[in-house]
Amino acid sequence: MKIFLYLLCVLSWVSVAQAKLNIVATTSDLSALVSEIGKEKVNITTISKPTEDPHFVDAKPGFIVKLNKADMLIEGGLQLEMGWLPPLVLSARNQKILPGNSGYIVASSGVHILEVPTALTRAAGDIHPFGNPHIMLDPLNGKIVATHVCDRLCQIDAENCNYYKDNLNNFIKKLDQKLPEWQKMMDPFQGTKIVTYHKTFPYFAKRFNLNVIGELEPKPGIPPSPSHLNTLIPMMKDEGVKLILIEQFRERKIPEFVSERTGAKVVVLPIMVGGQKEIQDYLDLFDYTINQIVTALKTKS
Repeated sequence: MKIFLYLLCVLSWVSVAQAKLNIVATTSDLSALVSEIGKEKVNITTISKPTEDPHFVDAKPGFIVKLNKADMLIEGGLQLEMGWLPPLVLSARNQKILPGNSGYIVASSGVHILEVPTALTRAAGDIHPFGNPHIMLDPLNGKIVATHVCDRLCQIDAENCNYYKDNLNNFIKKLDQKLPEWQKMMDPFQGTKIVTYHKTFPYFAKRFNLNVIGELEPKPGIPPSPSHLNTLIPMMKDEGVKLILIEQFRERKIPEFVSERTGAKVVVLPIMVGGQKEIQDYLDLFDYTINQIVTALKTKS
């Protein structure tokens, strides 16, 4: 009898586990939003690490199996994952997650895209032809992406649609409560001139009224050069640049070199959920980022 009850429990657990949807997300910020909406009804696999450059992910073949069994794939789009995701999807041989099918989501769909180039040329560097892909660093874009996730989960799991909608509403309510708090913290620093390493922060800067006047890279994807820094450093002095924002996966030597010569403070920021232990969800990402920026600017003043 005991053995029978044990087997019954095991079978019940397996049944519940199998009832969950298998979701693959390319980045941890997308995973965080899927988790907000799907909660215990989804199993989530994230391909990239939160501390690595999402342009250059070491996508191991083991993810092919995850993609083969996935009910849904969500990617950022705008060619952010162009260099590593297509071979995995092709090898997975899963019709459900191919473009045009219900198991495939492009997160950037419906988002107002910044920095869409008017002309394409290799001389401009490693540019994205459909615009800047770092959309998730504007929290209001997170609201759009969460809505996409909810809509699609409702398509492939209609039985639990109301559950997903309730979770979406709760997430939006929390985000709407946090946004005025973040804006109030940033208000004293509106128009502050900053430099970034790469064009990673235009969405964040636009939302919180920071003025990005240049990058350490002379062109997107091109490492900083002496000739570029010889132009950038005097310009930063003249403009009174306060901060240099860099992603946590960047080298530190050149940002520190520029900082020493301009007085601008280097602020190292994670750009994904999980990039620091304090960042457990999507809202934490902005709590952490804004606290780091405000602390640095208060220190300067």
